Amino acid sequence: MATMVDVARSAGVSVATVSHVLNDTRPVLPGTRQAVLSAIEELGYIPNTLARSLVTSRTRSIGLAVSAISNPYFTEILQGVEASALEHGYSLLIADPHDDPEHELKVGRLLHERRVDGMIVAPSADPDALVAYLGRHSVPTVFLDRVVEAPSDDPSPSDQAGPFDQVCAENIEPTAQLVTHLAGLGHRRISLVAGLPGLSTTGERIAGYRHGLAAAGLPYDERLLAHGDSESAAAERATAALLSLAAPPTALVTANNAMTIGALRALRERGLSVPGDLALCCFDDFAWADLFEPRLTAIAQPSKEIGAEAVRLLLDRLAAPDRPARVLRLPCAFVHRTSCGCPDQPEKHTKGNVS
Repeated sequence: MATMVDVARSAGVSVATVSHVLNDTRPVLPGTRQAVLSAIEELGYIPNTLARSLVTSRTRSIGLAVSAISNPYFTEILQGVEASALEHGYSLLIADPHDDPEHELKVGRLLHERRVDGMIVAPSADPDALVAYLGRHSVPTVFLDRVVEAPSDDPSPSDQAGPFDQVCAENIEPTAQLVTHLAGLGHRRISLVAGLPGLSTTGERIAGYRHGLAAAGLPYDERLLAHGDSESAAAERATAALLSLAAPPTALVTANNAMTIGALRALRERGLSVPGDLALCCFDDFAWADLFEPRLTAIAQPSKEIGAEAVRLLLDRLAAPDRPARVLRLPCAFVHRTSCGCPDQPEKHTKGNVS
C-alpha cells in the first residue's frame, strides 16, 4: 500500500507539502498541488482519515439528525444532504431523534462525541435542551425544515435565528394558496388538518390557512381546524372528527403527506369520494401523488434543495465561524391536479415567492 512518503517522492515534493495538499493547512502552488494529486491517483494512495483529523482537528464528517427518515419528504432531504456532503468530501453520521426532545438531546450529544465537524438538525417541537447544549459547546449547526423560534399565527413570522443558521421552505403563502384555490371553486367550509403543535411548520401552515380564509372573505371557524400531529393515524382520527360535525367541511387541506394518507383512509372508511363528496388539497407532494385517483393537488417543497442548502450553510459556518446567522426560505410550487375538483389538465407547477 502506497504511503505519503511514496506520494512525496513521486511528486518531487516534501512530505509536508503532501500533508498541506491533503489537509488544506497551507496554500500550495497550483502546479505543485496538481503534481501531488496526480501522484495520489497514480499510486492509489488512500489518506489516513484518523491521522488527518489529528492534524486538522476536523473529521470531515457531518451529523444529520432527522426524524421520520421513512417519510418521503425527509428521505429526499437526506438525499440532498448526502449528495452535497459527498461533493465536498464529507461523510454523514445519521440519527433519528423521533421528534422527542429527550431523545433529541441524546442524539445531539452522541453525534458531538463522535467529533462531527458540525450538525444538521430538523428540530423537535421543544428543542430548548438541544439548542442550549449546542450553544454551550459551540457546535456549528444548521436547523432545517423547522425554524427554532416558531412563529405563532402571525402571517409574517420574524425568523429570529439566534446563533444558528436555518433553511426551510416557505409555508404561509403556499398554504394560503391552497385555501384560496378551494374558495375560488365555491367552497365555504374549508378545513385544515394541521401538524404537531409546537412545530414551526404547524404554526406557519395554520397562519397560512387563516390568511387564505381572510383573503377569500371567509370567517375562521375553530371547529374546522383539527390537529393530525403530523402522522397518519392521528390525521385519520382528526379527519373523522371533522366529518362528524353537524355542518362538515366540503373541502379539506392536509398539512403534510403522512396526514394526507390518514385523511384518505378516513374518507374511504365512510365511503366518501374525492372530489365528489369532499375536495382535497395537500401540503407536500410525493412521487406517487399523481398515481392516486383522483390525482392529488399539492404544494411541492424543494426538499433536495433544502438539504443541499443546509450543507452549504454549514460549510460557510465552518469557514467563517463569526459571521452573522442566516435564515433561508425556499419557494414551493403549486402542483395543480384533480383532487381539488378541477377537470384533468396538463400538470402545472406554479412557483411561490421567497420571503
